[in-house]
Amino acid sequence: MSRIKIDEPFVYPFAAFIHTRITDLNYGGHVGNDRIFAFMHDARVQYLKHLGYKDEMDFSGTGMIQTDAAITYKAEIFAHEKIKIAIGVTDINKYGLDFVYRFSKEDGRLAALGKTGIIFFDYKERRIAEMPEEFAQKVTR
Repeated sequence: MSRIKIDEPFVYPFAAFIHTRITDLNYGGHVGNDRIFAFMHDARVQYLKHLGYKDEMDFSGTGMIQTDAAITYKAEIFAHEKIKIAIGVTDINKYGLDFVYRFSKEDGRLAALGKTGIIFFDYKERRIAEMPEEFAQKVTR
């Protein structure tokens, strides 16, 4: 039983798809936790591109910085599986939000839930920045 509870959003407005490879497996014969985090990162960048952004540093002079991350596992993922990663947002506030990632196998079974806490950051001034209004509007449509 998982000790972490990830609250899911009401909607998942975007989905990315990945095909697992042999090199994604760990010694247990299933996809490793490090790869799940990498898949979350890749899916997040795909979502941002879908919203019209170049990358995680493309927000009117600010960028994103990750503050926390979590995964809860529901089923093993093996090599050569096509996985759907649906992405939604929760906990929107003045400075950031949580991205939630729902990993589903081809038969629709839930394989994992992930979450990354993100805040906006002014890399020039090296300090937290407010979430750009344009971005907030795009993710809450």
